[in-house]
Amino acid sequence: MKRVKCEIPTGRRFKLSHFLLGLGGLYLIFIAFKFPYFLEIAAVLSGEDSYDGWNGKVVGDVNDGDLSKPLVNSVYKDMFHRKLEDELTQDAPMRPTEEPLEEGRDGVQPIKPLKHLYGRITGEVMRRMNKTSELSVLERMADEAWTLGLKAWEEVDEFDGKEIGQSSLFDGKPESCPSWLSVSGEDLASGDRLMFLPCGLKAGSSITVVGTPRYAHQEYVPQLAKTRGGNGLVMVSQFMVELQGLQSVDGEAPPKILHLNPRLKGDWSRKPVIEHNTCYRMHWGTAQRCDGLPSKDDEDMLVDGYRRCEKWIRNDVVDSKESKTTSWFGRFIGRAQKPEVTWPFPFAEGRLFILTLRAGVDGYHIIVGGRHVTSFAYRTGFSLEDATGLAIKGDVDIHSVYATSLPTSHPSFSPQRVLEMSPKWKASPLPKRSIRLFIGILSATNHFAERMAVRQTWMQSSAIKSLDVAVRFFVALNPRKEVNAVLKKEAAYFGDIVILPFMDRYELVVLKTIAICEFGVQNVTAAYIMKCDDDTFVRVDSVLKQIDRISPKRSLYMGNLNLLHRPLRNGKWAVTYEEWPEEVYPPYANGPGYIISSDIAKFIVSQHADQKLRLFKMEDVSMGMWVEQFNQSTTVQYSHSWKFCQYGCMVDYYTAHYQSPRQMICLWDKLSRGQARCCNFR
Repeated sequence: MKRVKCEIPTGRRFKLSHFLLGLGGLYLIFIAFKFPYFLEIAAVLSGEDSYDGWNGKVVGDVNDGDLSKPLVNSVYKDMFHRKLEDELTQDAPMRPTEEPLEEGRDGVQPIKPLKHLYGRITGEVMRRMNKTSELSVLERMADEAWTLGLKAWEEVDEFDGKEIGQSSLFDGKPESCPSWLSVSGEDLASGDRLMFLPCGLKAGSSITVVGTPRYAHQEYVPQLAKTRGGNGLVMVSQFMVELQGLQSVDGEAPPKILHLNPRLKGDWSRKPVIEHNTCYRMHWGTAQRCDGLPSKDDEDMLVDGYRRCEKWIRNDVVDSKESKTTSWFGRFIGRAQKPEVTWPFPFAEGRLFILTLRAGVDGYHIIVGGRHVTSFAYRTGFSLEDATGLAIKGDVDIHSVYATSLPTSHPSFSPQRVLEMSPKWKASPLPKRSIRLFIGILSATNHFAERMAVRQTWMQSSAIKSLDVAVRFFVALNPRKEVNAVLKKEAAYFGDIVILPFMDRYELVVLKTIAICEFGVQNVTAAYIMKCDDDTFVRVDSVLKQIDRISPKRSLYMGNLNLLHRPLRNGKWAVTYEEWPEEVYPPYANGPGYIISSDIAKFIVSQHADQKLRLFKMEDVSMGMWVEQFNQSTTVQYSHSWKFCQYGCMVDYYTAHYQSPRQMICLWDKLSRGQARCCNFR
């Protein structure tokens, strides 16, 4: 019988399918070997944190098993604003070592320094205690902090009695401020391009900047050369206008309440773009990017009735509303042609611009040359009066800056505005019986609002009110003696602050962690000790339930764990091989909230007292290192959960990080109604 012509032989069909399967297998093998390379490309295109874009090097390993971050970080950090940020602090921050002190829990007992101020920093005990000239950089920083701190504490006693009645910081008198300010480009440059706004902003305030963008210059980015066939050169012309808040402690960058970043030559997209963002506690939020396409007109997307992004001419987008033929036919029949206004990108190299930043009801509005360009909704957690500084930096020459309609008073500078001296917020005395959990909260001296928000929210949890859980703030001293005096007054009234008499520095956070361990084993008898920050909201009942799931006979280390995390060897947070010679860190829980059992805390305290405790400049890594050392003799139960949130908040969280006082109150209100839901994502 003849075979039908259209019928394909069975053998041929079988071979073709196998051939296709073979190609698919080869493709999968190729992808497996090239996967890290593709991740590097993704890091470039997405602005992923582990990529140091300006130096063109990968400073972290995307395959490091970091459980705290998604593969491509949602926190947008691109390569271009990295360099401008790093110019402010070129050196990587260090966390030196020494012993923190305890104070009477009601703030009334005198502070007496412990005998030994130092532990181990790089594995060697300090050779000579009294000769600071032979100390390392970390040890000198710690030694200086203790010397300045003890001196500052002596000044507090003098200030407390003589000048307390003369300080507006205490009595809540509003600070008088001018309603307008102006500064020339020369004066701005001499002041590190920072303009001080003494009383912040208010609705209706506006800041006008007159300047000229500089011409683009070439920058070579080796990492981009891999994705562009060897061409790693990019043209860069960009500048930043930022509204900043107050710096909390030495070494910690002030929050960026508004980050406005026009890029005349674009970034990885190679097209002009304007980016908005915020940065809180050195953590960037989600960026808003305007690339020439208009944003949606949906009511929920508008800011005070304005679009978030207006349209400007783009050479890659053709408006096809009316073709040339249709336009010619319209003119032929005598139909009037509607004029179409097209706007170019609002900034051009070497061309003068007039930029006005106006504070509206719902957000900031950017007007350039009299035309609205972008709007940026206020991020929850910041208030207009917090914007006490205007910073302008980058490839721009500033001619003048004018700020008008400014508030003439700033009552929030007084702690009396946030410190509600009511007995219901006072802490109960520490119980003499054993408790289930002790929570130590790291805080900065002038974080009055943060501490008050914690007192009014999750410190009112039933487990804390029933004395099953105890909570204390751990605070170092401030260079301003009047701030220290207010802190002492706050500690004496609320009875929940442990004052550590050394000068507060961002690099010395690890000392506060040791103080929490000391307090947890010496002042209370707690089965478990938790460390968190004053911008961390804690669901105490949920945390206790997680602890109860672990056998009490086992040592516990619980939190959002990082596994095989690699040190950053480049950039602002670089760790040298002398500081950490190993290729990976030990398993460690992220710093915003983790828990250890009391036997681990006792081990840390005893090792530190014997000057055998190695301290590292990263506080959370230090804890992971100590737990790993303890684990060599006693088995530790490592318990990981994403719900100890490192960045922001998630549904059914155990802890939520980067929560402002307003967000704390919002979270507590929802939790009181039985809803463990977030208020917003920063």
